Amino acid sequence: MGIGTSIFLIAVGAILAFAVTTSVSGIEIATVGVILMVVGIIGLLLSVLVLSRARRDTVVTRDRVVERDPYV
Repeated sequence: MGIGTSIFLIAVGAILAFAVTTSVSGIEIATVGVILMVVGIIGLLLSVLVLSRARRDTVVTRDRVVERDPYV
């Protein structure tokens, strides 16, 4: 799950939890919204953690070797 998907889940969850007032039999829409927000927050934290670890582990080293002719 990427950062964009996580933010989308948080937004949809917030809309369902706070803005929707309709009721569906057998399903509590506010609870579904809270669950989506929690999943989105966990996904966002994991995405940021994975990206920060990937950037720290990448090290680029360059060695330049210049050979000189000993007979000149």
